[in-house]
Amino acid sequence: MEIAIAVAVIFIGAYVQCSIGFGLAIIAAPVLFLIDPLYVPAPITISALTLSFANAYRHWHSISFAGLKYAILGRVPGTVAGGLLLLWIDQRALALWLGISVLIAVLLSLANVVLKPTAGALFTAGFLSGFMGTSSSVGGPPMALVLQHQNNDYIRANLAAFFVVSCMLSLAMMAAVNRFGLQEMLISLPLMPATLVGYWVATKTLHLISHQNLRRFSLILCAVAGSAAIATYWI
Repeated sequence: MEIAIAVAVIFIGAYVQCSIGFGLAIIAAPVLFLIDPLYVPAPITISALTLSFANAYRHWHSISFAGLKYAILGRVPGTVAGGLLLLWIDQRALALWLGISVLIAVLLSLANVVLKPTAGALFTAGFLSGFMGTSSSVGGPPMALVLQHQNNDYIRANLAAFFVVSCMLSLAMMAAVNRFGLQEMLISLPLMPATLVGYWVATKTLHLISHQNLRRFSLILCAVAGSAAIATYWI
């Protein structure tokens, strides 16, 4: 039953991310943490890496490597900082941090903030993405905020390309702090097919669903899941 729920949640997260460029970890991490803390952050990061490869391949021609280099430069120290946080906090504190990260992501998505993708903004977003992504698997919102006013294909392509690099950096850091090993690899195996099925279904059906309604539903789901993760800290 728990595996079925985990697979369903990853499927929904992959579907949403194919639509708006990010969202898999925001939706999946709080729910999967409640099922088994082992799911966060490495197995979800593996799912995100799988999906990012697929999306980057699909939108290859819209990737801007010149712009991404600044975000990747910021991602490196952010990844190290996030890995050090994993060494310091316990499972209950991780639940609290995960819930806070998700709610911050929701607020950032709702905020009417206009940022230009300058070198400094991309570096800062890369750092924050690395810190949040490595420690809680929720690393999409800072980059999405900087790129949100670009065209849809540009956003999807460059977020996917950034996530390919950032997920690999995060997994390397998790392995270095003993948070990515055989257990995490085994528990992630059922999630990868669910990720790819979510991607495939999205490519066939997204044109039938209002982007605004999907975004609204995702934010509501994220807010509930983030609040539940925070609640576990006090139980």
